[in-house]
Amino acid sequence: MSKVPMTVHGHELMREELKRLKSVDRPQVIEAIAEARAHGDLKENAEYHAAKEQQGFIEARIKDFEGKLSHLQVIDVTAIDAKGKVVFGSTVKLLDEDTEQELEYRIVGEDEASIKNNLISYSSPIARALIGKSEGDVVSFQAPGGEKNFEILEVKYI
Repeated sequence: MSKVPMTVHGHELMREELKRLKSVDRPQVIEAIAEARAHGDLKENAEYHAAKEQQGFIEARIKDFEGKLSHLQVIDVTAIDAKGKVVFGSTVKLLDEDTEQELEYRIVGEDEASIKNNLISYSSPIARALIGKSEGDVVSFQAPGGEKNFEILEVKYI
């Protein structure tokens, strides 16, 4: 399997989540299963079945995170000399040429993407159009609502 890019911040968040799953959530669910077993008949014990289901969810998340962490390529954008170009991990301030609205996005890995937090995946149409461009360039790409045109106002590496 090839390496999957992720920002330093995204890597830290994933490692923290994995640590919490292993050190807090897993022991809590094991304790809940033991307590539910003490109540007797497991066939009709809703607490036991809920705790077992929760345990399955936690173990699946742990396995998923461990797999992803083993295939990551952590990229520190502050250590790259991108010469003003948009690269993975950079933050880009844009002007929507249709609406005159200013937007700001950070290009991140797929597991970090959150449009609500202005984090866009490097594989998204807008990110693919932006990568390699510089401040002052105008980019066009095909969005679900039709063609979009943005002017790059600023590129930051934070």
